[in-house]
Amino acid sequence: MTERFAATDLVTFAIDLLRKGGLDVEKARATAAILVEGDLMGHSTHGLQLLGPYLAELEAGRMAKNGEPTIIAERPAVLTWNGHYLPGPWLVLKAIENAITRARTYGTGTVVINHSHHIACLAAYPLRVIERGMALLIASSDPHSGSVAPFGAIVGRYTPNPIAGGWPTKTTPVIFDISASTTTNGMVARLNRTGGKLGGPWLVDNKGNATDDPASFTATPPGAVLPLGGMDLGHKGFALGLLVEMLTSALAGSGRAEGSKQWGARVFVQVIDPAAFGGAEAFAQETEWLAEACRTAPVKPGNPSVRMPGERGLKLRTQQQAEGVTLHPEIMPSLRPWADKLGISVPKTA
Repeated sequence: MTERFAATDLVTFAIDLLRKGGLDVEKARATAAILVEGDLMGHSTHGLQLLGPYLAELEAGRMAKNGEPTIIAERPAVLTWNGHYLPGPWLVLKAIENAITRARTYGTGTVVINHSHHIACLAAYPLRVIERGMALLIASSDPHSGSVAPFGAIVGRYTPNPIAGGWPTKTTPVIFDISASTTTNGMVARLNRTGGKLGGPWLVDNKGNATDDPASFTATPPGAVLPLGGMDLGHKGFALGLLVEMLTSALAGSGRAEGSKQWGARVFVQVIDPAAFGGAEAFAQETEWLAEACRTAPVKPGNPSVRMPGERGLKLRTQQQAEGVTLHPEIMPSLRPWADKLGISVPKTA
């Protein structure tokens, strides 16, 4: 029988663990909410799967427990922070609020974060902006890691570099979260632990062959993740990956060139207020027309209708809020040792 947990219980559980790990209430609440939001939307490698590693980073002193971001540069619609490796979800939520404030005045607000810690699932953020009638773009890279091969290469040089966003329509909003790579480091690591195979030849081994074997990623010498598009069309994913690097490390003012000694992120957050452009009503009319045109586009007989980006995640979110959250089988067992160590009760199944 599948185990389900009440989303509110999971949030409380995560808050309690993070508080015991040293975070104040505000930082713990923000981080817990974003982690559980990832699982609610079905992103099981970037939800509570990350809580154990976050607790380990707090314990080791690599995730800062106290403090505030400091300003590196600022103009009316633009802000750049040094995040001092404070919890990534908390920093991003603060950045979003700041960007919304600027967008209300200037039409757009952009916050770039240097030296953030890991920011979890990017799909967990757009709904907070969409609900206020605005659009969000968010991107992240980690200059500490180089797991994705440039197109044509067999060694990694940058990270999967996710870029996500969302915007309102007249009905269901559009939300996307894609990596510039064929798969994520988290998925490769999970399949390495569980002995599974990838869904396709998404890696390149150390001899230059495409493979679905996650063990090639940790071979000696290691393989790499292919850019989005794989062996055939990976030049497109390569370009997208470079774009994310520009928006994050380059705009932040530091990254791979200076070297990074710990897990973290450089982050780009931009909020756009449609009211400052062609108008909020016209914006919604256009986005809804195209969404409906795509949903009703003819498909091959017997195939399901077109599904808009984010539609499945939002439907799953609603269902799991009502019926309970299904966690990947390895998540709760990985958190039980932390719960025992920190004296926190594991939530009961719903």
